Amino acid sequence: MKNVNVNKFARPRLLVVGCGDVGMRLLPLVRHAFRVIAITSQPERCAQLRAAGAVPLVANLDHPATLRRLKGLARHVVHLAPPQPAGHTDERTRHLTAILPERGRLVYISTTGVYGDCQGAWVDESRPVAPRNARAIRRVDAEQVLRKWARRSGSVLSILRAPGIYAEDRLPLERLKAGTPALRGEDDVYTNHIHADDLARAIARALFKGLPGRVVNASDDSDMKMAEYFDAVADAFDLPRPPRLPRDELRQVVTPALLSFMSESRRLRNNRLKHELGLTLLYKKVVDCLQQRKPGVR
Repeated sequence: MKNVNVNKFARPRLLVVGCGDVGMRLLPLVRHAFRVIAITSQPERCAQLRAAGAVPLVANLDHPATLRRLKGLARHVVHLAPPQPAGHTDERTRHLTAILPERGRLVYISTTGVYGDCQGAWVDESRPVAPRNARAIRRVDAEQVLRKWARRSGSVLSILRAPGIYAEDRLPLERLKAGTPALRGEDDVYTNHIHADDLARAIARALFKGLPGRVVNASDDSDMKMAEYFDAVADAFDLPRPPRLPRDELRQVVTPALLSFMSESRRLRNNRLKHELGLTLLYKKVVDCLQQRKPGVR
């Protein structure tokens, strides 16, 4: 028993910043190799994080003073926290870099929204970023801030750009129940997805195998338009398929935020995910997950 305790504390520390759903899925994959410290801004989540095998610490990226005790705490970091909801810079990531270590390793979860509208083209990681909305602009800023930190500190940075994250409990059921329209076929856009479990596995791989400064599209093999996605979910849960509208009419009935997601079209190549990180997807396509759902789930 004594040796077990020694080994436990001899493991390198891993700091998980923004330990939400994907972070919780990550913990079982890394706690054997790291002593995991999970940052939360919600004290009431500490018991949940502790039960999942992490050491919880309460801190808030919006309040730099709460981060000071984290300085140099861990040489391995997973950054899952989104930027603040407004502005064109990611101040949260700026605050985080002030406490990051020298010669560390960090995995950052960005978004494929940084590519902007590609008009349905196939996109790999060599495509220049062209963000069209404030959310994506903040993510590009975060990537740039972290690249500067990595060069300055001699650290290894891996950037995973994730599309729409889904899981059995992360599907647009309420949207379908509300009858929110989708675009008609000739106006529709290609959309991309990754199951939350596969994203967690990609993060774990990047911690060990990520190349310095490398960007990886963390996307599955789906090749479908957005309305097709909604139809597939509706069919799996015996819900009505959404009505179709032309773009001009849809603009009048959906929120600007939702419309922005329906205004960008791209298909993602994931060769680096498969060949460099060596990830075999559990869910190659969204339909693979939908076909496995338990009967009677609503």
